[in-house]
Amino acid sequence: MHIAIIGTGNVGGALATRWAQKGHHIHLGVQDQASFKGKELLQNPHTTVHSIQEAVQLASVILVATPATAAPEVARSLGNTTGKIIVDAMNIVMGRGPAGFSNTADAILANTATREVVKCFNTTGFNNMLNPQYGDLSVDMFMAGDSKAAKESVRQLALDAGFGECYDVGGNDRFSLMEQFAFFWINLAMFQGQGREIGFKLLKR
Repeated sequence: MHIAIIGTGNVGGALATRWAQKGHHIHLGVQDQASFKGKELLQNPHTTVHSIQEAVQLASVILVATPATAAPEVARSLGNTTGKIIVDAMNIVMGRGPAGFSNTADAILANTATREVVKCFNTTGFNNMLNPQYGDLSVDMFMAGDSKAAKESVRQLALDAGFGECYDVGGNDRFSLMEQFAFFWINLAMFQGQGREIGFKLLKR
């Protein structure tokens, strides 16, 4: 796939690394191509840097991994997103988010043309994206959104990143639930002192 990464910090950088290693074409969309966080990502030959709108036009999937407060502005900066999948990896934490929205995915939907928005890659730390393995098991990922076709593509990207499975938790009405689940991980890892090296796995019998 051709994937635009908007937000080249910890989460965007980790996923760009994993996907490039699997042979996906990564297009980093940045404001300043001469100076941006994550320049080391260009060491992979599958990764290139562009303006934000150029990266979007080259891609079929757009990952947004910027601060939550910037979600509306970032969505508007993408340009024409018709027919493209937007993956929202952001979270509102401690009330810091886009004004007037209870979650970042709704803020994206309100400020872009595409309806193919999937909430994913927001429920664990970037360390688990760089290395999802825990012994013989891999951390699971979760996603929400109305578009079944978009979720099929995102599930494949989760598997390509090394996650054990990517479970569908419902439609757009589950966006806020996804952010609550993310805060559950944050609470355990940061506030309860468990540390970042923890992850969630769905077990069945």
